[in-house]
Amino acid sequence: MPGRLNIFQRTMLQWNGLHPYNAVNVVRIPGAMDLELLRNVINTTLQAWGLTCLTINRKSGHFHYHRAAVQCEIKIIAAGENLPVVEIERQINTAFDTGARFNPFRFFAAHGKKSFALGLVYFHSIADDGSVMLLLKEIVDIYLGKNPAGSSAPVELYLACHDRLLRHHPGLLARKLAAIPSLVSDMKNSSRPPCRDSQNMDNGFDFFSMKPETLKSLLKTAKSWGVTLNDLFLAILMKCFSPLADGRRKTAGRRKISIGCIVNARKDIGLHDRRNFGLFLGLFTVSLEVPDEVSVKNLAKEIRRQTREIKRKRLYLGTPLEMAFGRLLFPWLSNARKTKLFRQSFPLWGGITNMNLNSLWDQHDETKPSDYFRAVSTGPAVPFVLSVTTFNDVVNIGVSFRTSIFSAAEIERIKAGFLKMSGQMEAA
Repeated sequence: MPGRLNIFQRTMLQWNGLHPYNAVNVVRIPGAMDLELLRNVINTTLQAWGLTCLTINRKSGHFHYHRAAVQCEIKIIAAGENLPVVEIERQINTAFDTGARFNPFRFFAAHGKKSFALGLVYFHSIADDGSVMLLLKEIVDIYLGKNPAGSSAPVELYLACHDRLLRHHPGLLARKLAAIPSLVSDMKNSSRPPCRDSQNMDNGFDFFSMKPETLKSLLKTAKSWGVTLNDLFLAILMKCFSPLADGRRKTAGRRKISIGCIVNARKDIGLHDRRNFGLFLGLFTVSLEVPDEVSVKNLAKEIRRQTREIKRKRLYLGTPLEMAFGRLLFPWLSNARKTKLFRQSFPLWGGITNMNLNSLWDQHDETKPSDYFRAVSTGPAVPFVLSVTTFNDVVNIGVSFRTSIFSAAEIERIKAGFLKMSGQMEAA
């Protein structure tokens, strides 16, 4: 029985028509690489999960995995002990051939002295990070001999589509409809990032990490200020964008900076079992004017005021309602108009996807992976994405950006500002 893509997935499928919409997860595995074993584990795991030979009917939105045998190639790259930044950038800019039956996964690996990096590239329309992290964990566990192949519980691939959630929850629908005028006002008053070439959708990629002591300080500060760590990250990112959005101060309107945040919606729609493979996400935005003199503390508290209300009312579950407008409009627009649509009507400077993976692996297991990184294509709606991953006692941050909007020098300033402000946090 084929499954049906939800509206979030179908929107991503439309975006993929403009530029590859891929994501990458990279795990560092202890020990020397046994390439033959690794290749065998990858192929048998994908077959066991039924994740082979995918077909997607773009017209109806139905998809089906045909469960045929697969032989995934693993591209070997020379990256040593460092994160393979160049390869990740190449992968998020390289399309999957989705014309017929296709494998929605690619792999690459890099030898190291005491460990090796394994990268999983996936067609983002069919899965979110939560699903892919579970798949990658199974591959790693089987490779390391912790979990015999075929011993895991089955994976559910064809779950009921939850696009009609709002119809069945009139209270949620009423709250979402009531919030739309405020969202429209925020977007009408939000600064648009300057774009040098709207037809250039190429992605750049960069990366940085936070030391354990910085993470401890951030957690202590967030608790003291009564905000979440995610609120704090949003505040710091807004402060980093502020100098780049300086033109907004010269106009009467569009003085706000808006940032999006991805939310894992599994629990909200009743998917408590992790072995559900698919894409179950929500999105919310925060918008503020961000004057030069505002402190990170005050900015984080104002963001907390907004996010608390969004979470209390679960407004992020209304994302399909927001996406419906763009989905209906897309088929009638030229490619040139499609690339401008979101920047003109839904101007975001960036977004954050924040994941803590420490619950996935036993923290006392000495053979668990030593590191984990993520990256995602930006797409037409969000020109800059921070993929924040907490693993062990380190925060790894992937930075994806539209090269037609952000220069390499601007990305360096954002990275430096983010690290500087994060390192200066003091609970007060």
